Amino acid sequence: MPAGDAPAARAKRMMRAYSHRRRCRHKETPMKRPTVAIPRGRAARLLAACLAVAALAGCASAGPKLDDAQRLALYRQHAGAPVDSFQYFGRIDGWTPLGDSALGLWTKPSQAYLLELRGSCQGLDFAQAITVTNQMGRVHQRFDKVVVLDRQSIKMPCFIDRILPLDVKALKQAQHDLRSAGTMPEESKP
Repeated sequence: MPAGDAPAARAKRMMRAYSHRRRCRHKETPMKRPTVAIPRGRAARLLAACLAVAALAGCASAGPKLDDAQRLALYRQHAGAPVDSFQYFGRIDGWTPLGDSALGLWTKPSQAYLLELRGSCQGLDFAQAITVTNQMGRVHQRFDKVVVLDRQSIKMPCFIDRILPLDVKALKQAQHDLRSAGTMPEESKP
């Protein structure tokens, strides 16, 4: 082959390969995934230490937390006189456990009640969900119950002993004041 024909022959081979690829797309080999470089040695240890410190810093709270008794006292400070019942349309807007014998229950964003239970309610502190019984759209003290919904097959009802309406605006303001003072954690806001 003469020296001048080398580029022409090379171009011809490339055209043949290109046309073959266009005709036989199903035979193309898939693209290889790029490999990820895993840092080794000293840099890896430094990176792991930095990530661990960042994770621990994210778990730290701004200040001391209120215990259940202090939170219950805060809710009682902003509760009105006991009522016999309240209107309930089957929808809970939110709830906050206040120990194992009381909870704050929101039926609307601006309407909440402090429900004090008869005795302790097993699993209330760690429950993922609850339900409240009602009679014709009303929840009555000493008659209706809070039921903790968890994975146990036996659902233990917790009878409502007292119903106290909450002053939601005043409660939220008090919680905001405590948060800004650094004595109440963010996760316990309603």
